[in-house]
Amino acid sequence: MTTGQPEPPTDADLEWCYDAVHGVSRTFSITIDRLEEPMARHICLGYLLCRIADTIEDAGHIPPETQTELLSTYDELLDPDAEQSVASFMDDVEPWIPEERTDDWEVVAETPRVLRTFESLEEKPREIMREPVRELVDGMAMFTSRYANEGGLRLQTIEELEEYCWYAAGTVGTLITGLVARGTSQERAEEMRENARSFALLLQLVNIAKDVDDDYHEENNVYLPAEWLAAEDVDVEAVTDEAHQGGVTNVIKRVTGRAERYLDDAQRYLEIVPEQHGNRLSAWAIPYLLAVGTLRELRERPEDVVREGDVKVSRAEVYELLQQFEDGVSRSRLDELRAEMSEQPLHQ
Repeated sequence: MTTGQPEPPTDADLEWCYDAVHGVSRTFSITIDRLEEPMARHICLGYLLCRIADTIEDAGHIPPETQTELLSTYDELLDPDAEQSVASFMDDVEPWIPEERTDDWEVVAETPRVLRTFESLEEKPREIMREPVRELVDGMAMFTSRYANEGGLRLQTIEELEEYCWYAAGTVGTLITGLVARGTSQERAEEMRENARSFALLLQLVNIAKDVDDDYHEENNVYLPAEWLAAEDVDVEAVTDEAHQGGVTNVIKRVTGRAERYLDDAQRYLEIVPEQHGNRLSAWAIPYLLAVGTLRELRERPEDVVREGDVKVSRAEVYELLQQFEDGVSRSRLDELRAEMSEQPLHQ
């Protein structure tokens, strides 16, 4: 990777990266707050590298063919053997950065800072992180190209939805597993890899089920499978219409049910994930349990996804869950917390 005239990263650069994650992702903000070094910085930078691509892929104001080109250029930027320069990528992407930047677009605007901080890491974690990040970028470029004539993603089947979930989240799971499994036995690392997909698909399917309104209106993407919408006589361009609330609700229930199939394997991932290199169980158990709580809300009031635009657990429940982990929670207590949050809000 060529960076033009590279500048050495500073402590301020790393602090900026930590602050940036807190601005763009509640889930990863919680995770990174509970990790210790060096895992905290590794996960922080790996996530930001993915977020740059994700922001470009989600940008409804960028024509799909341009999204594909930008993602392909970004992928080359991550190739240590390529001649692509950061300056060239920034020249291409800057015309698309909104005048009023969101936190996501601030990360894109600071791509050079993220990259030079990433390149300052030790060689081994960089090697572990680079391949799954590039797989994510390639997958997003493939999807924007696939639906270039649609103006946005219009996923057709549940299999295609899960293919998308793999690129959007499964690759991140591979990155995380590669970092936390270093030094473990081959058998344990293999079992973690097998269950990492379930952990990632669980979280991504929950997001898709609860964010239908934002995905359509802000990103011009419809992730609910067109075949399931058609079975409810709902056109993909009418997913947020009040007249189709019942049909869309039924599809949301089906996606929710699909997500629930991954709960057991995701929990198994938590039961065997090692606490080493600064990794901590709570960093991953909290997002898992928040997904459990969100699934409960989706089962109880799926119509609110269309009626109110979102379904999520309350701030009070999030706070109570965080309190549960203040003094540490054993792996054996995961079953108990999962059972409780499946039935009712934790703070009740």
